[in-house]
Amino acid sequence: MASTVAIIGSGISGLAALKCSLEVGLNATCFEKSDCVGGLWNFMDRAEDGRASIYHSVFTNACKEMMCYPDFPIPDDYPNFMHNTVFLEYLKLYAKNFDLLRNIKFKTAVVSIQKRPDFATTGQWDVVTEHDGNQKSAIFDAVLICTGHHVYPNLPLQSFHGIEKFKGQYIHNREYKHPANYTGKNMLIVGLGNSGADIAVELARTAKKVVLSTRSGSWIMSRVWDKGYPWDMVYLTRYQTFLNHILPRVVSDWLYERMMEKRFNHSHYGLVPVNKSLRKEPVFNDDLPTAITCGTVIVKPNIREFTESSAVFEDGSVMENVDVVIFATGYSYAYPFMDDSIVKNNKNKVSLYKGVFPPKLEKPTLAVIGLVQSLGAIPPTSDVQARWAVRVIKGTYVDHYHCKFLHFLHFICSEPRRKFGRSETLSTDYVTYMDELSSFIGCKPNLRLLFLTDPKLALEVFFGPCSPYQFRLHGPGKWDGARKAILNQWNRTIAATRMRVVPSHQESSSDVALFKILFLPLLLLALFFAWA
Repeated sequence: MASTVAIIGSGISGLAALKCSLEVGLNATCFEKSDCVGGLWNFMDRAEDGRASIYHSVFTNACKEMMCYPDFPIPDDYPNFMHNTVFLEYLKLYAKNFDLLRNIKFKTAVVSIQKRPDFATTGQWDVVTEHDGNQKSAIFDAVLICTGHHVYPNLPLQSFHGIEKFKGQYIHNREYKHPANYTGKNMLIVGLGNSGADIAVELARTAKKVVLSTRSGSWIMSRVWDKGYPWDMVYLTRYQTFLNHILPRVVSDWLYERMMEKRFNHSHYGLVPVNKSLRKEPVFNDDLPTAITCGTVIVKPNIREFTESSAVFEDGSVMENVDVVIFATGYSYAYPFMDDSIVKNNKNKVSLYKGVFPPKLEKPTLAVIGLVQSLGAIPPTSDVQARWAVRVIKGTYVDHYHCKFLHFLHFICSEPRRKFGRSETLSTDYVTYMDELSSFIGCKPNLRLLFLTDPKLALEVFFGPCSPYQFRLHGPGKWDGARKAILNQWNRTIAATRMRVVPSHQESSSDVALFKILFLPLLLLALFFAWA
């Protein structure tokens, strides 16, 4: 039975892994390369090798009620969507609240992890770390990798014909920090992801010209959704997931597309995805449509080739006098401190059972936390993953780990791509994934029981947002404040924006209660059939 665990990284996932390890009595040590917790959210003025890097203006894409750890709500006075500096303060509060700092070794890089010679029987690892130029080796019973996927840039220059002739500057978006360096320049942004859209909009205010090139388009979502509520509190619900499961795919696709087109017609803006039926992860940007309609951002198709000073697009149009190209082309998976084959298959793709465990290891003593991508936030996902992983490592839930490799490949290669399309990240449906892992732990919300014992809470759990608190309602790691947090989540959301008191007679009427009454029969069906 494992007793010592090494945790690599003290970002969102590393802090969750450390807290969950201590929660079950493991002797955990977290190794952090920098001098502060936060990982990706610890902004630096310049990009450093081996560390995640963000630009100064980054905000969270998930609201605070969905972006928190399940047993530690974000403070009431924080805004619903947080600047990176604000969210970093929350991570520091989390580390302090659960007394995690004493188990973190800062300015300590993990140089290598290797199986011990007797790994087949012990499952142990040799871990070599470096601090102040001095290396140290130690034996650990298990390893949790929490380095994320925003460290090693994907810069596919070979895909862009003529780039070697281009005399302007080109960088990966991880090197972009502030718009001031590009004032008055002709900017070409390659890639329509969250970073590409953010940078294009930000540069549009100061640059001479901004062109955004996209190969396949994307749906653009606003953080502000129905009735002004955060998008994820309205959309990420068990009710919505239930509808997706019971409706014919053609109907579900039509409803999804209709929802995405509610704000504006993507075709008119040149943004519509090439294959609309594949639910590629949307881009969250409130300002891109405005920038396009104001002419400060111009959307173009994929680049056919570069010349010395211009870019030729696939539609034959040309952008002349390009000063700087920013490639917002994502990141590659790399774990330079260990044998790459442990987490990759023969096609060089990440292969992890349920997005956590390498399926080919003789012993389940290594796990990757926080790599799965979904519409849900990382903190609750990492928390559930870590809670499951540490129990597998301790030997409590071994039966859920063992699986045939071919069955796993079918899971990872077939289901996510069929629904979400091809992606370099491990994509999955948030609610379904969280329920599956929480059922392994024994903390999945029991809707049948809740409906019989606590109808008010049951209605909020089913129709309301699938907030992180649901996964600490009961079972191992139960948090006594979960029920109150769920029932008050809408009030906290409103309180974060309503700084001016509005008389009651001026408030808009709410139809939430009527909505719940009308759909109560559907709730009963869900409780007794879908969640048996």
